[in-house]
Amino acid sequence: MLEIADNGRTWLLSGPASSYAVHLTEDDELLHLHWGPRIALADAEALAVRPLPDYWPFESPLDGREEYPVEGGPRFVRPALSVRSDERRGTEWRFETYEVDGDHLRLAFRDGGLAITLHYRMRHDVVERWVTLDNEGPALELLRADSATWTLPEREEWRLSQLHGRWAAESRLTAAPLTYGEKIIGSRRGHTGHQHLPWVALDTDATEERGEVYGCALGWSGSWRIAVAQLPDARVQITGGAGYDDSGLLRLEAGESYTTPVFAGLWSDGGFGGASRAWHAYQRAYVIPDAEQDRPVLFNSWEATEFDISEEQQGTLARRAAAIGVELFVVDDGWFGKRTSDRAGLGDWTVNRDRFPNGLKPLADYVHALGMQFGIWVEPEMVNPDSELYRAHPDWVQFQPGRKRTEFRNQLVLNLAREDVQEYLWEQLDALLSSAPVDYVKWDFNRCFTDAGWPGESYPQRLWVDHVRALYALLDRLRAAHPNVAFESCSGGGGRIDLGIMSRTDQVWTSDNTDPLDRLAIQHGFSQVHPARVMAAWVTDSPNTQLNGRVSSLRFRFVSSMAGVLGVGGDLTRWTEEELAEAGEWVGLYKEIRPLVQHGDLYRLRPPRGGLSAVQYVRGDEAVVLAWLQAQSHGEPVPALRLRGLDPTASYECPETGEIHSGAVLLHHGLRTGLRGDLDAAVFRLRRI
Repeated sequence: MLEIADNGRTWLLSGPASSYAVHLTEDDELLHLHWGPRIALADAEALAVRPLPDYWPFESPLDGREEYPVEGGPRFVRPALSVRSDERRGTEWRFETYEVDGDHLRLAFRDGGLAITLHYRMRHDVVERWVTLDNEGPALELLRADSATWTLPEREEWRLSQLHGRWAAESRLTAAPLTYGEKIIGSRRGHTGHQHLPWVALDTDATEERGEVYGCALGWSGSWRIAVAQLPDARVQITGGAGYDDSGLLRLEAGESYTTPVFAGLWSDGGFGGASRAWHAYQRAYVIPDAEQDRPVLFNSWEATEFDISEEQQGTLARRAAAIGVELFVVDDGWFGKRTSDRAGLGDWTVNRDRFPNGLKPLADYVHALGMQFGIWVEPEMVNPDSELYRAHPDWVQFQPGRKRTEFRNQLVLNLAREDVQEYLWEQLDALLSSAPVDYVKWDFNRCFTDAGWPGESYPQRLWVDHVRALYALLDRLRAAHPNVAFESCSGGGGRIDLGIMSRTDQVWTSDNTDPLDRLAIQHGFSQVHPARVMAAWVTDSPNTQLNGRVSSLRFRFVSSMAGVLGVGGDLTRWTEEELAEAGEWVGLYKEIRPLVQHGDLYRLRPPRGGLSAVQYVRGDEAVVLAWLQAQSHGEPVPALRLRGLDPTASYECPETGEIHSGAVLLHHGLRTGLRGDLDAAVFRLRRI
């Protein structure tokens, strides 16, 4: 709901539980009024008449109170907008008008030929903010154009939570007291990165289920930056957007425009669990394509075959996958060009006829005849120097003239900002998806930007932004032309996970680490902001030869992966008949609980810190608990679990234990009888009776 004061200078956006208010002063200064529990318009108007403090000349009364601080004038905080023209630097803007389109509020400002529009939209209790910059005058340079600055209420002892990591250890949750100065996280790698997810949360004393939590998540799949600042007067602001530094984002010629990515904010008084459930509901409703559809159980051939693939071999794997109940069969790397290792073939998106003599269609038809969908792996933004594409167009990659072209994984990054590269990839991928009945594409991105140069381009810095904009446009174009094809975002695991890429893909590859114990911590962090509906998780072989050699039971591996979108990635030709039969039972159980896992409300009952950990999903009158016992000492009892989200006046039946519980239940006996020893796991269903 959007309300506007009679004077047209105070705006209030309200969701089911929260409100967000801004006010324009008589001097055209846009001030932040409120972000938190739901308030009335009269409350916002009362806040608007409070005078600013008299700090000048050593502090600015605007700092920490301004809604979108620009560079220039009486400001000392980090600017969200920094503009440079041939004559001057900075912004001196004046308010022009506001417009309302349903729940969408636009506040329009102008500085000479530059039109600046701030956008607001409340969806559930998530506030979406972004900025549009239209240049109607001489050329100018955007040094920095952040999506939003978020202002927090005055509190003592803020605590900052973030998700950090590295390859194969993504999404690790950490929290620390916020101190004076700035805390900056981000990526200067050209993609979202394994090192940080673009999300932060701040609280003072919140627990998993109680207390105020403020969270912000950025929807951008390139380099980015979020700065959390505690100012000299203890006020806190969060500023974020595309690009890592202020060296130059884009050059806008007359008639050109730039729209920032969305920087979304959420207030919740339900603790970290309540905040997570609100984020998940928002993404299922407004971000994820076709979120109401169940994601199928998939098999991926990579760990079974790596590059040594053939049509016959894939058919053998497909038969075994279908027999255990798999619904989507995915051929990974090695089906195209001269791709017999990671040294060749990237860029040549034509079928290797030595391996698939008649193309992919016969295998796809065979997979469909087995009752499964068919998928393939691609990495379109990359090229191997040993490829027909690179030999024909060595200038199509990012490079600095006179410098060595850095290779990671024997590959270079295509300059997707170039229109000829965009058109080439469209033609190749459109032809590929038209040549066979492909239902699913795993889209990978296996290295960071290093030599981000564009010889001959007058403003080469723009490739950092334009690469991502071109990626989005290509995905949008492919989805429009092939509406029945689902896409998965992958970047060496979790290197490109954000609201931007998630708005164009159906699920994401969470991590290359498929060890089921390591995955518990990764999935715990991922769930702070993103829902299980997009979190791909595979059951692979034991010992885990890809990473750590750990031995784990098929039971533990399956229950770990059933917390998200279940997949299988082991070599099924080496599994025993007993293992295949057990796998079929787990796949069948997952299909029964899938509506709860993929569409239900998540409750993190115990974090994965050793001992017992568990998550619970609730949907309507049903619930399911996935529990993992990481280690158990002799004589140590398994602790009880207090379940969440159930009707305390109702009774629930657990078919796994045969017990009847009240809604205010302690799951106790079943845990002690069902979980024994190290690396054990169990599934408990609850149905209202």
